[in-house]
Amino acid sequence: MSQNNLSSLEKKIIEILQSYPDASIPIPLLVEALGLSKKKGERKLKNAINRLKQLEHVMVSKGNLVRLNETASGDKNIVQGKLDVTSHGDGYVIVEGRDQDIKISRKYMSTALDGDIVKVKLMGYHKKSNKPLGRIEEVIKRASTLFVGTLDEVAKNTYIIKTDSHSSRVDFFVELNDLNGAKPGEKVSCRMIQWDDVRGYPQAKVVQVLGKSGSNEANVLSILAEKQFHAEFPPEVEQFAANIPDQIPEQEIQRRRDMRDEVVLTIDPADAKDFDDGLSIEILDNGNYYLGVHIADVTHYMPRGSTLDDEAFDRGTSVYLVDRVIPMLPERLSNNMCSLRPREDKLAYSCFMEIAPNGKLVDYSIEETVIHSNERFVYDEVQDILDGKNDHSLKPQLKILQKLANTLMDQRFKKGSIAFETPEPKFILDDNGKPVDVIVKERLFAHKLIEECMLMANKTVAYHVNTLRKKGGKSVKNDHPYLYRVHDKPDLEKLHNIRETAKPLGIHFDVDGSISSSKINALLKEVGGTSIEKIINDLMLRAMSKAEYSPKNIGHFGLGFANYAHFTSPIRRYPDVVVHRLLKRYNSGSTEYTYTQLEQIGEHCSERERYAVEAERDSVKLKQVEYLSERLGETYQGTISGVTENGLYVLLDDIYCEGMIRVSDLVDDYYIYNPNMHCLVGRSKGKKFRLGDTIKAKVTRTDLEKRQIDLALSDF
Repeated sequence: MSQNNLSSLEKKIIEILQSYPDASIPIPLLVEALGLSKKKGERKLKNAINRLKQLEHVMVSKGNLVRLNETASGDKNIVQGKLDVTSHGDGYVIVEGRDQDIKISRKYMSTALDGDIVKVKLMGYHKKSNKPLGRIEEVIKRASTLFVGTLDEVAKNTYIIKTDSHSSRVDFFVELNDLNGAKPGEKVSCRMIQWDDVRGYPQAKVVQVLGKSGSNEANVLSILAEKQFHAEFPPEVEQFAANIPDQIPEQEIQRRRDMRDEVVLTIDPADAKDFDDGLSIEILDNGNYYLGVHIADVTHYMPRGSTLDDEAFDRGTSVYLVDRVIPMLPERLSNNMCSLRPREDKLAYSCFMEIAPNGKLVDYSIEETVIHSNERFVYDEVQDILDGKNDHSLKPQLKILQKLANTLMDQRFKKGSIAFETPEPKFILDDNGKPVDVIVKERLFAHKLIEECMLMANKTVAYHVNTLRKKGGKSVKNDHPYLYRVHDKPDLEKLHNIRETAKPLGIHFDVDGSISSSKINALLKEVGGTSIEKIINDLMLRAMSKAEYSPKNIGHFGLGFANYAHFTSPIRRYPDVVVHRLLKRYNSGSTEYTYTQLEQIGEHCSERERYAVEAERDSVKLKQVEYLSERLGETYQGTISGVTENGLYVLLDDIYCEGMIRVSDLVDDYYIYNPNMHCLVGRSKGKKFRLGDTIKAKVTRTDLEKRQIDLALSDF
């Protein structure tokens, strides 16, 4: 569109937006960038923006965020990206370099399925949300996505897989030769073979029989398959692990720093079997702490490019479900060869840190070691020792670790770490995996002790590589590329939404101008101990950018660290394996991965981690639904955690799970949704249901397949 008739101010606005074509910029930042005065300048700027909006040069979204109108120029109408399909059947296309995903309604999806790379035509923006809308024009590349459903014989030798609502928006037909032994009524995972016409069924073949539909085993395996995980290892991977010698060669011990005569201890959950980190601690003559963080040396047993390494990369991470662990490495490695089990010689990769009493890092070294763990502690046991309830020969070491951890934690929060405290439910299961009780996990100082030591080691190894790069004086891409754990600043528009959510509750959240961790911590502190603490914590977590793995070091906003990498869990995280390899290679004066390879590894591992987190949450929700399925009609106290025009979301306090009261079930009045006040208001009686209110709710219905809980007000 022509800019000939624009004022000089309007042209300057366009120039700034063109410099950041994929960004949404707050009006206060534009005022500052243009050097305008705060009051008169902002009024003048808003008038200019309104005119640009009328001329279709710009879009203005919630929170007064301004961005270029992409559909105003034809060359940006077609984009390419990856399709992510929701459980409701709508999709979002993720396009690299864009800060907003493109929403695709079900009717514009064509034959595209979840995970496909697609070509999209931009069709404008949603009237209310200003989110970009699009239509899929072409499937560029099919994904090898696993789908989950129940096999049904609709006619003789005619089979359909009726997919779960969480898995796919379409059902599949299966030919007799592609059943893979599946029988009608069984839950299966499948992959699509072809789909050429949107008017017909896509064709698929069965990959795995998950069990009888509705059984606990089928439900859990379905969650894994939905998130593209599988439990069993290929035979060649198991064979590779089986061929690894049990004994550590003497020459391997000789070339390492021998820590077997030093006190090393591990602290883990009571049911843990993969002990990937150990600690040693002492006070030096100069009064400084000398902390050793000893990590299982997985890379010694897993050569790059081996069948074992390829499988670990594909998995990317271990998955921790309520009733089982799906490990990244075969059990022989994760629970035996690599696990730092007590009173056994083990190979480790260790980060030794000299730390001043004020928590400042004075010196460090990163070395290959051999250790001999003296004690395998569990968290409750350590807490009792620290509290003086029990005694132990290693109590002096634990008390030193306690003092150091307190110092490190204090320093971390002073420098900008965000203090999230999110309670988690813990299930008591019977022998069949059925939940018989649910409690909220207690977070002990013993947990924080381990966490602070691991954070310190992760921060130190990242600092080390940055130091090497500064000595080299070359570009990041060419000199010591590294795989960082990065965390960008939160989404400003979502923070504006939190401010609007908190305002009716009498809480002020300042998000004008720049956002800082201190502002976020102030809000979290203000709501601490109130009925809306969980609500605000959840909203803030959703507003946060997702932490990712990348060779581009932008720092870690949530932790307040300029340099951070994952080093401490190579048994269960593939990025830690990569970090170990990089550190070892740089220590020997050679290289291991290119910057481009690390970009690709980071993208893959970040995606696998997201899927693992979703699977873990789904398994928790499944057990919550199972638990309440046996308690229909029972009443619980809860807190209104969300209000929509469709009804109320209620978080049940004792069991920490969420269900919904539909507005149609509020039968004492006709309720109207007030989005500004986050409440439903009765038209006749004026009764209000507000975010944060405490109510009593009765369990009326559960759906295991959809993992949904329906509630009703027990007061009616």
